[in-house]
Amino acid sequence: MMNIAEIKKRIPHRYPFLLVDRVTKIGETTLEAYKNVSVNEEFFNGHFPDFPIMPGVLIVEGMAQALGLLVNADDEPITPLFASIESAKFKKPVVPGDRLVYEVEVIKAKRSIVKGRGVAKVDGEVVATADLMFAIMKK
Repeated sequence: MMNIAEIKKRIPHRYPFLLVDRVTKIGETTLEAYKNVSVNEEFFNGHFPDFPIMPGVLIVEGMAQALGLLVNADDEPITPLFASIESAKFKKPVVPGDRLVYEVEVIKAKRSIVKGRGVAKVDGEVVATADLMFAIMKK
């Protein structure tokens, strides 16, 4: 498990762009984490005021942040930089009050390049999936 203080030690993201609240499971190649989606999120002011939906790109970013936490076994600050997003699919909207669960796995890691897969769920239902690749920049 990893709380918000430990998360902030490992990745550089901060409010309003830190999209992982807690890590609940971590294995050698897999990680599960979540974000509690609040009506107070800044992006809901414009997306959309009368029908608030979490932007899909932020769901993918949350999966990438979770993947960055998984590959940072050394506990030193890193910055994961997107190299590609493939096969992103959005199946259901994420709205205020949802607990967005990220399930990520490393498919391949070579030097500073990581390929992974992410699934985002709400109440056990898949809301988004994506294949991700990023480069790790160490500070």
